[in-house]
Order: sequence, then structure tokens, then C-alpha cells
Amino acid sequence: MTHTRRDHPDYESLRPQAVALRHAGLSRRQIRDRLHVHNNDILNRLLEGVPAPDWTRRPNAKDDLRAKARELRLQGMTYDEIQVELGCSKSSISLWVRDLPKPAPRRTPAEQARIAREKRWEHELAVRDVERRRTKSAATHEIGELSDRELLLVGAALYWAEGAKDKPYDRRESVLFVNSDPGVIQLFLAWLRLLGVEPERVGYRVMIHMTADVAAAERYWADLVGVDTATLQKTTIKKHNPKTVRKNVGEGYHGCLVVRVRQSADLYRRIEGWWYGIVLGAKRPA
Repeated sequence: MTHTRRDHPDYESLRPQAVALRHAGLSRRQIRDRLHVHNNDILNRLLEGVPAPDWTRRPNAKDDLRAKARELRLQGMTYDEIQVELGCSKSSISLWVRDLPKPAPRRTPAEQARIAREKRWEHELAVRDVERRRTKSAATHEIGELSDRELLLVGAALYWAEGAKDKPYDRRESVLFVNSDPGVIQLFLAWLRLLGVEPERVGYRVMIHMTADVAAAERYWADLVGVDTATLQKTTIKKHNPKTVRKNVGEGYHGCLVVRVRQSADLYRRIEGWWYGIVLGAKRPA
């Protein structure tokens, strides 16, 4: 049989008294002794809905731990460090501080020293780079526009350093020039124009590694020399050697451009003669 809270004969008179005593700040035990109610179920009914005074609430030890854990987390401590400090579980710590930002990783003194060295070196490199660019810029302006004679000498020396040359064991008196530097290619073509070589006598061919973007390289060189890609000779593909660690890779790698001048035996002989003239002209008495 279910009893209502009014089943106790004194409920109606005891309820107001219990509420008043609770509001006065008495504890459950004090109210029980004052009203002589020793049945907990009846006492619960009498105090139903009436909050306990603050002084009767037991302090929650975990509240202090939680506050301390949050304070330590804000100081940058890890879960392990907080656990050692407070002696509580990692799961509790995670629950208490999960809304706080993750602290930045702390570094050992050795790591801090390494980072400081790297920053100093980065600064030094930046200073050197500024000086390097300043020196190059000043040197660039020292040259100015080349005269025809200067271009003739520069081109002859450039060809003798980079171009194909006739050998006693391999006769090939023809002008063939290969290079990967676009500036070098442009200078060589300017030199050919100075010599009066007609554009139709000049042929182009790309040489590039098989792992590169061949079509992109062909467009790059065709644009540089001002011709249509359709006029380029068949590209020479270099096979891949797995044992070779290649440095010339990435978007900046365009392979080499081969420039061949047709019917150029006489021009080759003149180039060789110019080179010998440069060597003789550079000799100075000791």
C-alpha cells in the first residue's frame, strides 16, 4: 500500500515548522532532534523542496583539484605533469581542462640553443643575400650596352667554352651549341644575329630527362627563342638512371636546348680563328 506524505498524523503541523527551521539554517539532524522526527523518510518529506543551508554542504574535494588542474594547464603543463603534481587520474584531468587551449610545446635547453643558432644563421644568410644582390646589381650596371666588337669577342669565347668542337679523331666542323641557361642561349642567338646568320639556318631541339614534363619544356624553349613548338626538332629524351641522385628537378627544370646552325663549316672555322686571336691578344709581356 502506497502512503502519501500526509499519512503521518502530525505532517500538517510539522511541515511549516521543519521549513522554518531549515530556513533558519538548521541541519537535518538539528531539525530531527528539535521536532522529534526520527524517521528519515518522513524527514525527507517534511523538507522536500527546501534547499540546505550552505554551511551544511560538504565541500567537494574535486572542485579544488579541478581549479588547480585548470590553473596548471594554463601555465603550460602537460597531463602527465599535472597528474604528478595533483595525484589524480589523467581521465579526470582531461575532463576538467579539455576546453582550455593546448599549450605550446616546450623545448629543452638544447633545443632552445639550436633554435637560437638557426635564427642567428638565418639572419646572417639574409644579410649575406642582401650584400650578394647588391654586388651583382652593381656589377650588372658596370657592363652597359655591348659594342659589336665586344659581343663578337664574348660570343666567340662563349662558343669555345660551351659549343661542340672539331677534334683530330672526330672531324665535325659545324656550329652546335647546347645549354640549359636561358640567358646563355639568348646571348648566343644575339651573337648569331650579329654574324648575319639567317633565322632559317638555325634549328632547335630540346634535350630533357624522361621524368620531366616534356611538353612544358618544349613550350618554354620555343617561347624563349620565338618559334612555334611545331618547328622544333624531335626532342631527345634522357633515360633515367636509378643510381643517380638528380638535383635538376621541379618546375624550374626545363632540360637543355640544342642550337644547330646548318651549313656552318665556314662559320665554325672563323669561330676557331677568333678564339686563337683572343688567346694571342690576351698575352702580355711578363
